[in-house]
Amino acid sequence: MKQLGYNRSLYDCCVYYNEVQGGSRNYLVLYVDDMLIPAKSKSNIEKLKTSLSVEFHMKDLGAARKILGVEIYRERKKRKLFLSQEGYIKKMLSRFGISSTKPIDTPMASNCKLEMYSVQTEEEKEYMSRVPYASVVGSLMYAMVCTRPNLAFTVSVVSRYMVNPGKEHWQPVKRIFKYLRDSDYVGDVDSRRSMTSYVFTLGGSVVSWKATLQPTVTLSTTEAEYMALIEAAKEGI
Repeated sequence: MKQLGYNRSLYDCCVYYNEVQGGSRNYLVLYVDDMLIPAKSKSNIEKLKTSLSVEFHMKDLGAARKILGVEIYRERKKRKLFLSQEGYIKKMLSRFGISSTKPIDTPMASNCKLEMYSVQTEEEKEYMSRVPYASVVGSLMYAMVCTRPNLAFTVSVVSRYMVNPGKEHWQPVKRIFKYLRDSDYVGDVDSRRSMTSYVFTLGGSVVSWKATLQPTVTLSTTEAEYMALIEAAKEGI
């Protein structure tokens, strides 16, 4: 990569860039054998591909349509770009046998308060032994990180019960596919901690998001809100 004059990004070791005439940058996004080349000029993209093909065996698949399970769609006339994981989610539903689940308006019922399980019946243990709880939640995490920030809160909740999940935890997992409603004060009945959640947008698109339990137990809604605001302000800076 040094021969091509590229620098590694300080934020992601899979992203490289170099500055070209006019002050713009060419980017090289690389993960194993999947690669994207975003650049302002198409000629710069062609030059980079030519340089890379001299050093490495490559196959040019043309305009990017999909990478790492994320589909790429364009509306060139409107100069818009969209990311989707529709195919990934459909495969996930089929893989885990929940593709027949009816669509709903929220990923978690408003009155849903989950707790750690201490005692389970033999019937429930047998049922849950056949449920791929951790795999499903892990797959949902990937969708949440890539294209579905609206799942951040719900995925954060159900992921706390990886060790010994019961039917009570499995039912909410199957609801996670629509709109997210934020948590209120002391949303976690086990630890009594509140939730910090934020979403940042740029140009109408979500660029950063987070939903996680606060590190300490707060004594009021005001204190919980201050903690959430501090985390959001830090991310903004």
